[in-house]
Amino acid sequence: MIEWTLSAVLNNPNVLDKERIEVHAIVGHNRLVDDCDYHNLPYIHSIITEMLRLYPVTPLLVPHQSSEDCIVGGYHIPKGTMLMVNAWAIHRDPTIWEDPGSFRPERHGNGEVGGQAYGFLPFGMGRRSCPGSGLANKVMCLVLGSLIQCFEWERKGEGRGITMLKATPLVAMCRARECMNAVFLTM
Repeated sequence: MIEWTLSAVLNNPNVLDKERIEVHAIVGHNRLVDDCDYHNLPYIHSIITEMLRLYPVTPLLVPHQSSEDCIVGGYHIPKGTMLMVNAWAIHRDPTIWEDPGSFRPERHGNGEVGGQAYGFLPFGMGRRSCPGSGLANKVMCLVLGSLIQCFEWERKGEGRGITMLKATPLVAMCRARECMNAVFLTM
């Protein structure tokens, strides 16, 4: 997920700039991003939320079995039917999301899902939702914030590598940000 997120951020320099400004305003250059910053970085939350919408970790949620006969969307579902929710399709449904194929973190405001209660479910919903979702979001926020805070990122020319080729390869170069040297020296 970190790789996909960095790819989206590097392909959208305005997002990278906005994220860097937020991290600098909240954290500065005298220390690293840490747990106490988690709730104060809404744009990073919006980026993560948008990436989970576009590229859910599990595109098909864990199957469940219907406990009784029911009608869903006009279809009769008999008791005992195995049901699977296609999060990928829901997250890209144009009746729920405007321009669903584009990467637009701003659609999530302050990391919120913008009132799309059943239109966003990368970790499932309800009592069977992923118990690690909070930890996953926190780790993503801290890692992404640290990578943006500590390094300058730029795209490099694409070329063949030793791993499987991506449909659209992304090669990037990072170098330590000079403004963070004092912090690095204390580590």
